[in-house]
Amino acid sequence: MDEDLFNMELRKFLKTVGVTSQREIEQAVRKGIESGAVKSGDRVKVKATISIAGLDLNHEIDGTISIG
Repeated sequence: MDEDLFNMELRKFLKTVGVTSQREIEQAVRKGIESGAVKSGDRVKVKATISIAGLDLNHEIDGTISIG
């Protein structure tokens, strides 16, 4: 296995995950504020799941984000 290539590809994927996830979360929170579902000062629970088909990986990360 080419470790350098794998590392570069993995970092590229994780950067995409981070950027797109942040955008989606920001949009969802703005819509929630507009609809009244959440307000400034609330906290929202979030969950991210990473899976790899065929490799038996299903990793979940739970967290909370404060809406300032």
